[in-house]
Amino acid sequence: MFTLRTLVEDPSLELRVLVPGPDGALDEPVAWVHNTELPDPSRYVRHRELVLTNGLWADRVAPAEFVANVRRADAAGIVFGLRQETPVTPPELVEACRDARVPLLEISPAVPFTAISEKVAALYTEERQSALVGMVRRGDALATAISRGAGASGVLQVLRREHELPLAVVDRMGRPLAVAGADLDAGALRAVATGLTHRPPPLELDLGSAGRASLFLVGAVGDVDAALVCLRPVHELSRLEQDALEQAARFLSLEVAKQQAVQAIEMRFASELLEMVLSGGARAAEVPGRLRAFGVDPDGPLAVWALAFAGAEATLPGLAEVVGEFFAAEGVPAVVAAGSQDVVTVLSWRGPEHPLAERLVAAVHDRFADRRPVVGLGGTAQGSASLREPLVRSREVCRTLRRTAPGPAVRAYADLGTYRLLLGMQNAGTLRVLTETVLTPIREHDAARGGDLEKTLRAYLDHDGHWAATAAALHVHVNTLRNRLAKIADLTGRDVNRTPDRVDLFLALEAADLL
Repeated sequence: MFTLRTLVEDPSLELRVLVPGPDGALDEPVAWVHNTELPDPSRYVRHRELVLTNGLWADRVAPAEFVANVRRADAAGIVFGLRQETPVTPPELVEACRDARVPLLEISPAVPFTAISEKVAALYTEERQSALVGMVRRGDALATAISRGAGASGVLQVLRREHELPLAVVDRMGRPLAVAGADLDAGALRAVATGLTHRPPPLELDLGSAGRASLFLVGAVGDVDAALVCLRPVHELSRLEQDALEQAARFLSLEVAKQQAVQAIEMRFASELLEMVLSGGARAAEVPGRLRAFGVDPDGPLAVWALAFAGAEATLPGLAEVVGEFFAAEGVPAVVAAGSQDVVTVLSWRGPEHPLAERLVAAVHDRFADRRPVVGLGGTAQGSASLREPLVRSREVCRTLRRTAPGPAVRAYADLGTYRLLLGMQNAGTLRVLTETVLTPIREHDAARGGDLEKTLRAYLDHDGHWAATAAALHVHVNTLRNRLAKIADLTGRDVNRTPDRVDLFLALEAADLL
């Protein structure tokens, strides 16, 4: 964009500054020029246009009113053309511009307004040509960077050759895919990820300590998958900078689409591996080769883990990617397969499993702060031929942990009681029938009488049937405890002193906790 100073510094235009306006006004961009003699041109003058006038409106309005009208249109300034009738710019006009802080230039009577128009047109043509040439060159550089495998980092390097801007590429999971000159903490990354979930996503965000940032959306197949983040608000970016960022975002969309295609192929291969393990037979012979393709030694010790979220939604988009990133960062060869109910990992591992699994839970929780991840450890297989049993066990443990009240997030098959595994394998309908059949009479009694029979039963079983310890925990007399347990027997037909009846009551309470 040209400025008033650009015109003033051209000697052929013979312009003289009478009123410079506010600080920096001469260096503000000018949209175009507008020749007018209307007393009130505000309806026709566009934002940041330069008004050219000979003052023929002077017999209809005072200079102060004309200047006020020009200012209301938010014009870039006024150029007063001298002529034989007005060889000097009227002092009233100069004073009015000074009071209104509107830049005022004076043009020699020997230079017509068309000279300014021609100069502006030439400047626009040159600027546009330069911008188009720059866009073509930048496009070639971006295409070269992507074709050579430079990825998102290569795109940012191309941008930074022209514009020293703080940049980052962040995907919708809050992962930084590339960074150049920007410093984004965990909070800023989460803010970008949250913004990308909105429809439509914002084009500007407050990133806390990083300040306000502009977002240029990156998408593959119509979706918004990431953002090119510039740590500058939009109003601080020039038109050339915005054009460059928008162009780079389009090229990043190609890179994201390529990465998604590769990830989809890897996920499909990983899922097929699980099917091979579970099906056995002829397909089991393909397992070692598939493991080697992922860098996992099929002849060494192999651990199998299943991860999911406790609660209604077992998995979410991006969970498998987070798990894969964790093992890559840990330097652990692993195959990560995403499913609808869990994410299964087969990994080469010789040491204790719990510490690494706890770190995995923490990493997943960092990305999904409102979820509770759980990991079922299925044990270690000595080679790929023995993977089926650890795979089945890991999923059983994970399914049980998902339906268990908050507790340890990582458990091995051996850590869980048999009753928990049995209950965890049942569907919700079966558990509900067990709970209602046994506990409904107790709960109805408690609701009607304000009693504590269910609480008493839980305490009695938690204390392994010890009367004194249970009474002390409930802060009641032993006789009160005996009366309550007798009432439970009357209501349910199950005597806590008989082992089969006590098992029924215990399983009903455990099933209730899983619902």
